[in-house]
Amino acid sequence: MPTIDEVKAYLDGHGVTVLEFAEPTPTAETAARAVGCSVGEIAKTILFLVGGRPVVVVTAGDAKVKGSKLKRALGWTGKVRLPGPDDVVRHTGYEPGGVCPFLLPGSLLVVVDRTLRRFPRVFPAAGNAHSAVPLTVDRLVRLASAREADVCDLPPAAPGAPSPSEDPTC
Repeated sequence: MPTIDEVKAYLDGHGVTVLEFAEPTPTAETAARAVGCSVGEIAKTILFLVGGRPVVVVTAGDAKVKGSKLKRALGWTGKVRLPGPDDVVRHTGYEPGGVCPFLLPGSLLVVVDRTLRRFPRVFPAAGNAHSAVPLTVDRLVRLASAREADVCDLPPAAPGAPSPSEDPTC
């Protein structure tokens, strides 16, 4: 299992600094509070099993992965499900709550969802439940050896909230 120090060394080799927090950040909400950003800017990393095949999806903290979109993007069939904690560790090498898109096994496909493009910078975890990494989406895709796809839906906008075309952060 990769350690936070191994992830830090990997990212440092690419000029990226890992943020570490005293408080735990295992959810998008707790990570957003620690980082001081919106929940959407947290790049949550989730393992799915599609027809028994593992795939990691990195998406905005306020987005929901849609199984039908994921299967279509992958060209796979079968039931889409979340694995148990033991399967998360077995497939990713990370404990639930600290799964990050870096230093994953080479055979594990990583998909970065396009909902993250709303933000100039996003914050994935760095291998434990006390860390985050500020990155552009382009850099995230490169450092995670990922492919980008549309696999999520966003929640409905709150009344009075600006649309993405009106929001200067998008």
